[in-house]
Amino acid sequence: MMGSLPAFKDPNTCAIAQGMSQRMMGPVHRPLVRTRSEPLPTNPSQQIQQLHQQQRLLLQQQQQQFHHQQQQLLQRHKAKQEASNFKRLHNNRVIERYVEEDEEEEAVEQMTDVVKVKQEPVDSEEERIRLQQEQEELMKQQSLGPLTPSTPTGLGDDLNSIHKPISRTKSLPPGTSSTFPRNDQLRNDSTTGLAFDQQMLKHQCSCGDNSNHPEHPGRLQSIWARLQERGIVAECHQLHGRKGTLEEIQSCHSEGYTLFYGTNNLNRSRLDSSKLAIIPRLNFTYLPCGGLGVDSDNDTVWNDYNSSGAVKMAVGCVIDLAFKVSTGSLKNGFALVRPPGHHAEVSQAMGFCFFNNIAIAAKQLRKELKLNKILIVDWDVHHGNSTQKLFYDDQHVLYISLHRHDNGNFFPGTGASDECGCGDGLGFNVNIAWHGGLDPPLGDAEYLAAFRTIVMPLAREFSPDVVLVSAGFDAAPGHPNPLGGYEVSHAGFAYMTRQLMTLAGGRVVLVLEGGYDLTSICDAAEACTMVLLGKDGPELQFSREVMERRPCKNAVLCLQKTVQIQSEFWTSVRNKANLAACSASEAADKEHEETVNAMASLSMQVKQEQPAEEEPMDAEIIIEETQADTS
Repeated sequence: MMGSLPAFKDPNTCAIAQGMSQRMMGPVHRPLVRTRSEPLPTNPSQQIQQLHQQQRLLLQQQQQQFHHQQQQLLQRHKAKQEASNFKRLHNNRVIERYVEEDEEEEAVEQMTDVVKVKQEPVDSEEERIRLQQEQEELMKQQSLGPLTPSTPTGLGDDLNSIHKPISRTKSLPPGTSSTFPRNDQLRNDSTTGLAFDQQMLKHQCSCGDNSNHPEHPGRLQSIWARLQERGIVAECHQLHGRKGTLEEIQSCHSEGYTLFYGTNNLNRSRLDSSKLAIIPRLNFTYLPCGGLGVDSDNDTVWNDYNSSGAVKMAVGCVIDLAFKVSTGSLKNGFALVRPPGHHAEVSQAMGFCFFNNIAIAAKQLRKELKLNKILIVDWDVHHGNSTQKLFYDDQHVLYISLHRHDNGNFFPGTGASDECGCGDGLGFNVNIAWHGGLDPPLGDAEYLAAFRTIVMPLAREFSPDVVLVSAGFDAAPGHPNPLGGYEVSHAGFAYMTRQLMTLAGGRVVLVLEGGYDLTSICDAAEACTMVLLGKDGPELQFSREVMERRPCKNAVLCLQKTVQIQSEFWTSVRNKANLAACSASEAADKEHEETVNAMASLSMQVKQEQPAEEEPMDAEIIIEETQADTS
């Protein structure tokens, strides 16, 4: 086909072809960009020296340009901050200014990744030297990009093509993939949201050995990898992560506590003396692994380099997802966040938790969207002591928790059945406090009974505007004491999600809490997300054995006690005590029978209330009465 084309001789093309043939016959030299009219050096050593000199000049120019842009950006930012008239109180203005400076600096780092590589904290001098050498090599390759043409592989190749400069858009911890898609446009064929950000993976113990710590970055990495492998991520809307503001966090935590864990050493040093004075003197302790932690018993680790950013990112992800679901931008969603939050007290970190993510989101929904009824269901095997305390006197938030209690002997020890709230919130705190230890371990049959006798009747009577779920998966198999001990299957978590989706028009937000066995939490997270997407396959249904299994005696006693306590506040549970001891199949039959009997009784009542038809009077009697009246 080439032979059929008319011959055309271009002088430039001939010259290029002739030059290529000469280079192929003799020693190969890389062509240099010529910026001057003098001839190229013929000595190879001089040519290499000139190339290196050009590289150094270009690198210096890039560095100078970077520093100049950074200075201009910082100056504009400071001028803008000084000129702006914030509507906040004076005691918050200084704090927010430094938080925004951190975000501005992060933006500068992302814009200048071509000439600057952000390094992670390293543990050894050898690692630091290695990273420095890699950075220098990377910068050398980037500076050579415009100067080095790509090697031709054939006559059809573009002789003027150049190598693309290598760049890094994010600095990630070891083992982290940088392929997380940043698609912030809502897909028309998907209305389930996934909130996730890689910065939360940086919260880890400074010892560097995650095998010593149950709550580690591998939890999120494993779940995200499973959802990607199954193609679930591609079907969902993925939210950009953002850090929660100090003002948002202070809706549930004290100001001093928020400043302590919400800022790092650099920002803390910039605060004025009045702010430093209210920061509590919280002392870290050395863990057995050698890292720093809040306490040595519960392994709540802290890394001053990255933990403050990670805990604020978890807060921001949950708030944004809750807002999008509540406003109808998304149908439902799952916030894959860490560290967890439902144990974090107003001024105390505990149980791997620093800020109560789900409680802060609920507070913001009440404040900004004026939602009147928010349901929080907590199925983590540990009681959410902080969530209960924050809403204990609030009638607008119904908190229902299913947790192992063992009469106060299981962490954290709170959440007894008779803890029902106080003041206006009396009756709006419901604890299904399992007891009896692990004899036997509780599983699907017991959680099915809890949902049909207490959780769903109360939730329907409350009629929430949105449902938030503290979705801890430490009640799944694979969690020994004190991390769990129960045996709720992934089908059990799918069932609870499916039931809650019948409330609030399906506006359900799952928020990851606990769960430390990687296989179990991946199975459970996948099952819940599939239900949120509406893909409820047979693998997520219960077997006949589970449907016919009755709850254990300890669970029945617990449910009957809870029904008795809550019957004082809720009418919907007063006739549910007789279903506590039934299997799922038996309960379904009884509920069907009760429904039929209730309909029949209602029909009879309506028939009895109808007025009897008046019988016509005898004609003769009417005539006699008329004549008597006439006379």
